[in-house]
Order: sequence, then structure tokens, then C-alpha cells
Amino acid sequence: MVRIDLHMHTTVSDGTDRPEEIVRNVRAAGIEVFSVSDHDSIDCASVIPTLLLDEDPVFISGVEFSCKDEEGKYHILGYGYDPEGESIRRVVEQGHAFRMDTVRRRLAFLSDAFGFTFPKEETDALLSLDNPGKPHIGNLMVKYGYAKTKEEAILEYINKMPRKEAYVDPKDAIEGILGAGGIPVLAHPFFGSGSQTIPFTDIRDRVGRLKSYGLSGIEGFYSGFDGDMIRYALEVAEEMDLYVTAGSDYHGGNKTVKLGDTGLERILSEMPGDPSLEKVPGLLRFLQDVKKSKGVKW
Repeated sequence: MVRIDLHMHTTVSDGTDRPEEIVRNVRAAGIEVFSVSDHDSIDCASVIPTLLLDEDPVFISGVEFSCKDEEGKYHILGYGYDPEGESIRRVVEQGHAFRMDTVRRRLAFLSDAFGFTFPKEETDALLSLDNPGKPHIGNLMVKYGYAKTKEEAILEYINKMPRKEAYVDPKDAIEGILGAGGIPVLAHPFFGSGSQTIPFTDIRDRVGRLKSYGLSGIEGFYSGFDGDMIRYALEVAEEMDLYVTAGSDYHGGNKTVKLGDTGLERILSEMPGDPSLEKVPGLLRFLQDVKKSKGVKW
């Protein structure tokens, strides 16, 4: 059995590990195949390979787009794409522009609604980040005494802003990933955005609609899933002939999730016989096809 984690974040988006740190931590965790899926950024697809040694874990290019359409919110992962692909770069640029506009409006909202202001050098530093988000603003609020914890800052203040954010359309994200030779995958299908939980009864319709746009897989193993969620996700993937991926959603110090915490090893150990990826054909096929078509070596 191969130890896999295909969903993690660096300081390029809202994680706390720099790219070189996440490589060291992946090594230490014994992960053999990994991907960095920063929000609305493909920078690590070019940076991480320059940090790897011959004996290091296998790296697959990754990204995560925050998406929304008239039916709801989704996070779309992309794997094995060409980071020079024009189509995926267009989606990255759009997602980044939306994210920066949201950050500016959140700062204005905190000032207008609660009187929370920050020195110009702090806001300039915030806006100079690759992909600033709620955790960055929350940490700044804690620093200036507006909240006791980052979590309090987000739940009690930042999330009070009226919802007017612009999002990438999931169809555009999927097409952008496909156009760059990548594999589009629905992240954590039971979770939409924040604490939103998607009922089991809605999963097939959501996944089926995204598949009609070109979706190729779903994240069947995830740190926040219980056994029933994993088993249902695998059932849906098999019915719809979709790839399966496994990811922790590691954010370093911004979350309590550990690298490699995907539920994969636990579920395989509960199945009869020796743990083997052959018991999860959708995941095995994903790894084999990435290896074959993307030139990944292991």
C-alpha cells in the first residue's frame, strides 16, 4: 500500500508551511505520493519539483479552485496539469482577482461594522501575499486585540460580512484544468463551503452535473469524512466511473489536520485481507493513469 496525500496547502495560499517546509514535512510523515493544492494558485507546481531529490516522494501538480454557480458552492481540485497551460492560467488569474477583491471588502467591512482598523503597513503586507484569506485577516485581528483567537475572528466578525463574493464557475474551472491536460476532481464532496454539509441524497445530482462538464473524479478519502461518507463516496465513484483521490487538507498551524490523515489506511485496514490499493480501483486507476499520461515517475 502506498501512503498518499493529495490535498495540502502552503504559505502560497492559506497554509503556514513554506514550500520547502512542506517538502520536509512530507518526507518526515512517510508520504510517498503527494500534491500541493493551493487555493487559486499553481506556483507550487513549478516550485516543488526544484526542491525534490531523486529519492524524495512522488509529486503531482495540484490546485484548488473555490467555485460557485446557481446550484451551490464547490471546491474543484486539479491534478497533473501543465503549469504553463494557458487555460488553467486564465482560471488562476480570475480566481486570484476575485480573492483579492474579497479581501479588500472584508477589511472595509470590519472597519465600517466594528471599527477594526490596521496600520497601512499591515494591510499592504496582507495585500502583497499571493492568496490572502480569512486566516490571514483573523491572525491580524488577534495581533491587534480585536479577537482572542483566529477562530473567533472568523466566526464572530469576518463571517458576518454580507455574502457578495464572486466565484469561479465550476464549469470554467473544470474546462480550464482539462485544457491544460489535467484531471479535475471534486474536493470533499460532502462539504460545500465552511461548515455547510451536503446531504447524501444530493451527492449524486451534484456529482452528475459536474461530470457533465468534464469532472473526472471525487475526493473519496478526506480527513473530515467518517466511514459512512467514505463508503458512499466510493460507491458513487464506482457507479459514475470516476477517479478517487485521497487528501488530508493540511494547512500547517492553521488547522489541526495532520499530513497523511485521509482515512485511506484506516478504511483499507478494516477490509478483509491485506491492505491494498487494489481494493480501491478508482484510486489505483488515478495513480496509474497519472503515471502513464503525465510522465510522473515512481
